[in-house]
Amino acid sequence: MELGLFMMPQHPPTRTLYESWERDLALLQLADQLGYHEAWIGEHITETWENAPVPELLIAQAIKMTRQIILGTGVTLLPLHHPVDVAHRIAMLDHMAQGRFYWGVGVRSIPSDLALYGLDYTQMNGVREQGRECLDVVLGIWAAEDGTFDYDGRYYQVHAPQMHRHLGRRLWIQPYQHPHPPIGVASTSPESDTIRLAGERGWWPLSSSILQAPMLKAQWAKLEAAAAGVGRQGDRREWRIARDIYVAETPQRAREEAREVLGKPWEQHQFNNRQAGGILKYHKRDPAMPDDAVTVDYMLDHGWIVGDPRECAHRLNRLYEEVGGFGYVLTTTHDPDHHSLEQTSLRLLMDEVAPRLKSVGVP
Repeated sequence: MELGLFMMPQHPPTRTLYESWERDLALLQLADQLGYHEAWIGEHITETWENAPVPELLIAQAIKMTRQIILGTGVTLLPLHHPVDVAHRIAMLDHMAQGRFYWGVGVRSIPSDLALYGLDYTQMNGVREQGRECLDVVLGIWAAEDGTFDYDGRYYQVHAPQMHRHLGRRLWIQPYQHPHPPIGVASTSPESDTIRLAGERGWWPLSSSILQAPMLKAQWAKLEAAAAGVGRQGDRREWRIARDIYVAETPQRAREEAREVLGKPWEQHQFNNRQAGGILKYHKRDPAMPDDAVTVDYMLDHGWIVGDPRECAHRLNRLYEEVGGFGYVLTTTHDPDHHSLEQTSLRLLMDEVAPRLKSVGVP
């Protein structure tokens, strides 16, 4: 398994925005120095705890502060954006990164984001359809090598101008990587249609940290079926699974510190957020469990991966075996008041856990 970061990013609303983003950049620099392969930075508009409305700005700054880590959007919420803007913004960022860039995409968003943009959050099928149409337009613009492009869809009508070509004015933008940056597709539920999209297009699945092993297995089966339907084959080496991980020198210390690093956000934000979104159920080992049983203690035992290096490696390898193998584990980043806790955990994960992890095709 390769290691990467999934940076929502998550910050308590009491922290200033400047300090929050400085902490994110510091973690990206550290991850680069430690040898993490990649980092995906989330996008949220109305979410006060996950406050990165324009992740491309963080990525643009981090490009100049790092040397080898690959940076990606995690993810671009396609229904919220006009595809012409997305095509130009992402292509420009790809050139700035000179290939150190992945493009993560999602075809929906949370209801409050959708409402802000005037979209009907009660009609998610329509939202997803608009997101997929946005994606088709972006890819079409990038493929228009001669500057000719026309698209008439349900949500977007895009026509490349032809009137001033003699003045050097035309549709010209293309990404640095051809035909486009590698695309990762976010998936937050066992029934996710975006997993099918990843299988059909040969894109990378980005599976959420909330999904348990049986749900992940179901996702992969859906991806393989979709891939087979178009003559493709899924590649487990490109499967990325996010997990909340906290590593300390001893199991007891890890559990104590995780109560601050993971427990506080859970109690103050994530529990209510996931309960309201109808996804708290994905954390339950027994569907009959009441919601109030999904406590910090329960998550320490059954949800998060918390322990010393040996225990964390054991649990990650067990997940690997349960789902049949995957290529990347993305540790979600957190922002405790004592920021050194998160930094120490990242060091231990790379230095002492990573050497113990399994790899696809290697016994």
